Amino acid sequence: MLLASKYYYTQKASIMSDDFELNSKLDRLPSGLREIVDEFRGSTPRERLELLLEFSQDLPDLPDYLAEQRDHLEQVHECQTPVFLFTELEDGSVHFHVDIPQESPTVRGYAAILADGFDGAAPEAVLNSPDDVYNLLGLQEAVTPQRLRGLHALMLYMKRQVKKLVA
Repeated sequence: MLLASKYYYTQKASIMSDDFELNSKLDRLPSGLREIVDEFRGSTPRERLELLLEFSQDLPDLPDYLAEQRDHLEQVHECQTPVFLFTELEDGSVHFHVDIPQESPTVRGYAAILADGFDGAAPEAVLNSPDDVYNLLGLQEAVTPQRLRGLHALMLYMKRQVKKLVA
């Protein structure tokens, strides 16, 4: 009986720890990204994939000044898909511009989520956000591990560019 009781409390403590960690990560998201994450978390894995595809269609084209000067964009080499990123800091707000082919809806959708969710956020909010936003979105249930590595790399590149801008 004592062993079963110990197991129960160990399991309960583990679940409470996981909940605390999850809530801590959610609390570190800027409000725009938090709204998107909440929408994904309230969806089934199939619906998440559909939402991801919808976001991929909404990724804006590069502004003309960047389309003409693509050498200003940094390639995210860890992605199988050609992903190019440019970050701006304007009046204390971060803006991301991402160029990804239409034929790569998964990566394109995730980039659109991050760009939209971080748009207008303070640099500190971007830098304080957890690196595994894809897990908060529940994408690990809908995307291959290889793709997840690319999504993780994109987030790290975004943070690195923000760090350079505020340094």
